Parts: sequence; C-alpha cells; structure tokens
Amino acid sequence: MKRIIPESELIINPDGSAFHLHLLPEDIADTVILVGDPGRVDTVASFFDNREFRKASREFVSVTGSFKGKRMTVLSTGIGTDNIDIVLNELDALANIDFKTRTVKDRLRQLRILRMGTTGSIQPDIPLGSMVFSKYSIGFDGLLNWYAERDKITDKDMEDKFISSTGWLDILPRPYVAKADDSLAGLFSKEAFMGVTMSAPGFYGPQGRVLRMPLSMPDMLEKFEAVRFGDLKITNFEMESSAVAGLSAHLGHKAGTVCCVIANRYAKDSKPDYGEYVRSMIEKSLNLLAE
Repeated sequence: MKRIIPESELIINPDGSAFHLHLLPEDIADTVILVGDPGRVDTVASFFDNREFRKASREFVSVTGSFKGKRMTVLSTGIGTDNIDIVLNELDALANIDFKTRTVKDRLRQLRILRMGTTGSIQPDIPLGSMVFSKYSIGFDGLLNWYAERDKITDKDMEDKFISSTGWLDILPRPYVAKADDSLAGLFSKEAFMGVTMSAPGFYGPQGRVLRMPLSMPDMLEKFEAVRFGDLKITNFEMESSAVAGLSAHLGHKAGTVCCVIANRYAKDSKPDYGEYVRSMIEKSLNLLAE
C-alpha cells in the first residue's frame, strides 16, 4: 500500500499549489532554470519567445515560457542551500507526487535543472567575465548529511582528500562532494571552465572574507587554491551548487550550475556592475539548453 504523505509534511495551498513556490504541477517545464536574484527572472524571461505566466511569492518568482520552441521555467531561489532544499523538494513534489492522493506517482518525471549564478574565482587563470561550470561541488553547509544514503550520490574519496589536504576543522560541518550531471557538463565543455566549486553557507567568513571577525581557518584560501583532484582544481566560491547537484541526483533529476565570474579572489579584483556578464551567460546558456 502506498504511503500517504501527511498534510504537515507536504503543505498544499488552497489553490492546489506548492506551499512556498505557489506553482501548480502543470506550471513547471521539463527544463528548469534557477537563479538566486528574483530580479534576474525577468532578465532570463526577456529572452523567451513567449510567456505563459509570472508568479511571485516571497523570494520565489517564476516564469514559464519558451525559448526557440523549447518550454522552460525560470525560478528564483534566493540565497543559500537552505532555500535550495525548499525549491528542489517542492519542484520534485510538483513533478512526482499526486497532490490529490498525496502519494508518489508510479511513473516518475525527470527534470533538467540548471542554476545560473555569479561567483568569485580563486585561481589566477580564471578572469572576470568568464564562465565556470561546477563539475563537482563541495558543500560546506552539511545539507546532504540530513538525508539517508547520501554516500550513494557523493564522492567520498574527494571528500577525504579535501579534508586531509586543508586540515579541515572538526568544529565545522563535514563537507560533501556532489557531481553535476554529465550531459549538462558536456553542453558547457567548450564555453566554460570545468572545475570544483565550493558552496559556502555564508558570504563572509565561510568564503574567507575578514571584516571585524577573525577566521577559524585564516589561511583557507591558500589551502583551497592548492588542492588538486587529478586534473581538476578548486576554481570558485558560490552558495548553492552543492545542494542543486546533490539533491537533484538523490531525487533522480539532471542538474548542474554555471556561473559568471564577477570577482577574482586571487587578484583581489571585482566588477560590481556585472550586468553585461550575466546577460552574456544567460544568452549562451539558453542557446545550449535549446539544442
């Protein structure tokens, strides 16, 4: 007999939509683009050939339309892996749970999910304006550790190598390593640097920035920059890619993250007016997704 998911576990709004996203099951396309900034949803949607709707609830703004004949949904998540936990679980619920019976569907739907974001590189050879695709993501937040069988979709060898190479402190959450979908990585192989991304649970201390509070790992940037995983090196910081890749893999979806570089931590350089970089990334990414 199928498990009936309690109302307290899957909250459905009176109009039949998912609690936080306020989307109906028929609203989401098979291709979903995630952006952090709610204002960036309209930037992405400005490239669409048409729009079916625009919805907004808190930081979750969504538009479904089409680009070159392919139906797509663009959805803002806000900042952080905690928000990705909400977004990925509700997207999967919309795709794979019958909201009327509160049971998992017999036939599961697989979504293709791409996060488009901004990032800071930590390597001298990754300049401002370039794109980085997160082939692997190291989550500093511990989110996947809350789910059973996380080892089935993480890379323990890379986790152990990272912990030993950096002198990772016991007081910090155990990092996890999530791999992006190979087919998405293949799409971006000629357009972006392929690297290992660090997903931090904060913008300041967890990314090595010092204002008034000293760091528990003051030499973290130098240690991260020196780590190697075969031919791969740690390329950049951001705040969501590990949860996007990890939760998607756990739920059976194809996902990855591409970011445009708006700061170089090695060169101590940044570009606060990065709109042109973002639009270029969006246009290139949409064309790749529509192939």
